[in-house]
Amino acid sequence: MTTILVTGGTGTLGRLVTERLRSDGHEVRVLSRHTQPYAVDLRKGGAGLEAAVADVDTIVHCATTQTGGDEKAAENLVAAARRAGVGHLVYISIVGVDRVPYPYYRTKFAVEKLIEESGLGWTVLRATQFHDLLVMVFKALAKLPVMLLPARVSDQPVEVAEVAARLAELAAGAPAGRVEDMGGPEIRTFESLARAYLKATGRRRAVVNVPLWGRAYRQFRNGGHLAPEHAVGKGTFEEYLAGPRG
Repeated sequence: MTTILVTGGTGTLGRLVTERLRSDGHEVRVLSRHTQPYAVDLRKGGAGLEAAVADVDTIVHCATTQTGGDEKAAENLVAAARRAGVGHLVYISIVGVDRVPYPYYRTKFAVEKLIEESGLGWTVLRATQFHDLLVMVFKALAKLPVMLLPARVSDQPVEVAEVAARLAELAAGAPAGRVEDMGGPEIRTFESLARAYLKATGRRRAVVNVPLWGRAYRQFRNGGHLAPEHAVGKGTFEEYLAGPRG
């Protein structure tokens, strides 16, 4: 079996990728900012990163932050991977990063391009939003008596464990370039998803759809972040809400 490094290996997705790869018999190293022996801030690089990638066959790059620094982190990772002779870099991205001019999406798209032009063998998988992200958003919005939602926006949430399984499968294979997107089983209005969350959590809130503005909102409204032709996920939002993590 191969030696695989998972960046962001303690996060929501990375933890499940790590578990899946280990259960399949691979030797897995976990890189995160606070987990030994590979406690590394990718934005800074350094000797710890060199040690993490040494003798690694494949890297699954799950580490990310919405506070900035993903491009620098990817630059450092790619440079270290080149020096170490890593054969395969797998990256998880988001459906619509090339269509929706949202700052975080633009950063993810820039990282995709950096990886594609790295000279390494690479695979990029784009997925729609995870169920737990919607729960986090709705939990924040439900703090007010009135739940304000972006009008005329839909979503296609996918089960994170299914994405982890797909990433593990890709990591065990040969570099495949840009693979088919992975979307959840249903495209639902934001309002229907919010009402499902309220029902599951026993909260009572008025729900108001608010028209927004800007190019990013227009693309979200037009479904630029959806993958209707790749609705391959199985787990629904209601099933997630009914489970232990809902």
